[in-house]
Amino acid sequence: MSIYLFQSTRRRLAIWYTAITAILLLLFASGVYLYVRSTLIERIDDTLYHVVEVVERSLVIEPIKFQPTQLRVNVAASFPNNSENAEDDRIDLEWFSPNGELLWSTFSERLDIPIQTNHTGETVRIEGMGGWGESAQLLRQVTKRIEIGRQVLGYLRVSHPWFEVTKPSRQLIFDLALGISLMVLAVAASGWFLSGKAMEPVGESYQRLKQFTADASHELRSPIALIQTNVQIALADLDLVAEENHTVQYKQQLKVVERLTQRLGKLVNDLLFLARQDSGISTDLFSSCPLDALLMEVVEEQQFVAREKQINLVLNLVDSPLTEVNPELLENWFTLMGNWEQLVRLFTNLIGNALQYTPAAGVIKVELERIEGINRVTGIRYTNSHLQIKVSDTGIGIPTDALPKLFDRFYRVDPARTHRTGKTATTTTTGSGLGLAIAQAIIEHHQGQIQVASTPGEGTTFTVILPLKPPMSDG
Repeated sequence: MSIYLFQSTRRRLAIWYTAITAILLLLFASGVYLYVRSTLIERIDDTLYHVVEVVERSLVIEPIKFQPTQLRVNVAASFPNNSENAEDDRIDLEWFSPNGELLWSTFSERLDIPIQTNHTGETVRIEGMGGWGESAQLLRQVTKRIEIGRQVLGYLRVSHPWFEVTKPSRQLIFDLALGISLMVLAVAASGWFLSGKAMEPVGESYQRLKQFTADASHELRSPIALIQTNVQIALADLDLVAEENHTVQYKQQLKVVERLTQRLGKLVNDLLFLARQDSGISTDLFSSCPLDALLMEVVEEQQFVAREKQINLVLNLVDSPLTEVNPELLENWFTLMGNWEQLVRLFTNLIGNALQYTPAAGVIKVELERIEGINRVTGIRYTNSHLQIKVSDTGIGIPTDALPKLFDRFYRVDPARTHRTGKTATTTTTGSGLGLAIAQAIIEHHQGQIQVASTPGEGTTFTVILPLKPPMSDG
């Protein structure tokens, strides 16, 4: 799993680096495109304005016969013929009378466009004049009203093909897209290389941490195992010796040492488990786990302790609410993807806590149910099917102010916590305070949730929610 962890981290770094660079390149390309497009439009408009000024100065204006005060434009003198006025840069001219009648044009066909005086330039669409298989043509036009004093002599309209903008714009888009694609590929390759370089010191630290964990596990477990073995041998030898006063006392001391080494060994194992979960070193793989069979096994193992304490320990499997279910689905109704050993440890801890803090004649109920969609109790919406496990007891309960700290490591509600068995008050051993922290770590490793509700003097309920198919864990 460590290789997958580093490869996944390296891949995420490369993807983030490439994505951010691609976004910046797209923003830059968009700015370049908008700037070039606006520059092309301004250039065409400036050309149209210049043509309007030149043609306006070349107009031949003369008085009308028998009306000396009225003026008119001599179209024949002002516009000799269409071929001579056709500009090399594809600029077309149109002259209209004051009434809007077309008198002269360089277009081969009459344009069905109303006259609109527009000194800022506008883009119009001409249906049926497109070329190269296009059904329409776009023109950029400037229209100016020619007048002397208050007398309108006519209207001059100058047109320029719009493809002078669209053609270089399309070419620019193609060039930018090609350049960005090549750049993104280059950035992805360099990002993968740089992320690998960045992960090298992390990998070295990971290997050192892994080696330290292995060494610590060996160095701590070996002496504890040796102590425990020697104590057991000594106790076995003492059983063969006549029980004298000093022998009985010596035997009791060895039993105390044995209990302490067992407690120390369990504490070491718990700390190493939590360290592996925190650092992602855990190599535990997920497999198909029938949770109903697992809970039956755990409950069966805990029944001996329950009977010894005169506690009623029961397991309840909630059947499917569906009347018609696929037999294969029904057989795997309570099966999830998880780690068997960790889940056994999880529910052993929860049921063990319930047994520890439940007095004689109490009841501990373990309930397993598959939930779909919305949980009717908590109101939480789930996208996939989940399994809900409740461990309820009629024990001494947990104070409300202690609930927020319940899953903290080494936290114990009260070292002097007691409950009554019959008429005698006996002190309960609270352990190292790591049981619920380990339970929470296992649940988080399975992408689940845990909730606790408790009423002092009445009992406690732990609710565990586990998805049937948790997402792939990086650890």
